[in-house]
This record gives sequence, C-alpha cells and structure tokens, in this order.
Amino acid sequence: MDDFQIVETTEAHVEGFNHCLAVVASGRRYIGLTEAPTMDASRQFVRTVISNNGVHLVVVDATGSVVGWCDIARFALPGFDHAGRLGMGLLPEARGRGLGRRLIAAAIDAARERGFERIELDVFASNTRARALYERIGFAEEGVRRRARKLDGQYDDDVIMGLLL
Repeated sequence: MDDFQIVETTEAHVEGFNHCLAVVASGRRYIGLTEAPTMDASRQFVRTVISNNGVHLVVVDATGSVVGWCDIARFALPGFDHAGRLGMGLLPEARGRGLGRRLIAAAIDAARERGFERIELDVFASNTRARALYERIGFAEEGVRRRARKLDGQYDDDVIMGLLL
C-alpha cells in the first residue's frame, strides 16, 4: 500500500483522472456514466470543483500514474453550499487494497477543513462493496430511487446516502 499516494489533483493529473473515469465508466456498473467526458470537460470539471472550494484528490502509484480519484463538488445554490456530492472510482487493478477507504477518508478530512457540513452520494444498489464501504465510513441511507437506471435491459435502484460532518 505504500506504493500509492493520495494527493490533491493538479493540471498534471487531469489526463490520468480522465483515463480512470473512462475505465470505470466502461464497466457500466459502478457510476452513472458509460463513457468518459472529453478531456476538456474533465479539465473544466476539476477546475470548477477546486475553484468552488471543493475537494478533488487522486491516487497515484509509484510511477506517478493516476489509479483512482475522489471528488466532493460543493453545491452552488445559496442555502445548499454547506454540502457537496461525492464521486469516486478506482482502476480494477487498484481495488481490494484498502485504497478506497483511505481515499474517501482523505477526501472527507479535506472537506471538513474546507467547511463542508454534509456530504451526499448516490450508489447503485447492486454495488454492494461500495455501499458497505460507505456505511463503514459513516454514511447513512437516506432514500432509494427504485428502478432509477435501466441499462442493457437491467434495472438498478439508486441508493441515496448522506454523511453529516
């Protein structure tokens, strides 16, 4: 595990972030996207998260390659800006090593330092490993959008979870 570092995302990491996003999205089961956005869209997303005092972290391996990310994008509307939405993913070869737990813990710590009071996320009901991780971290289920997604002829519920800081 010492071969991996969790760092704040910089412009130099955006291409690696976009690659991770593409790989995770292509799995068609962990996140809502089924393909990555353009490089320009990913770059703009990272810049927006950072400029809005949100959190964007990446996990890099010993070679400096990005193998995962976690972001907490602050809500922009007045009255909601004490909270943000979490998104994360790891490349398949980086899973099962405790990196997800370390990554989300680091992101939550950074969010706390930036004044967040609430973090929420959506996770597919079929993604039992992620749901278990979120529960161990302290997220609580707040609701379920039943049959929210229908992809490749299969329905999946969208579980809404929240964490109060």
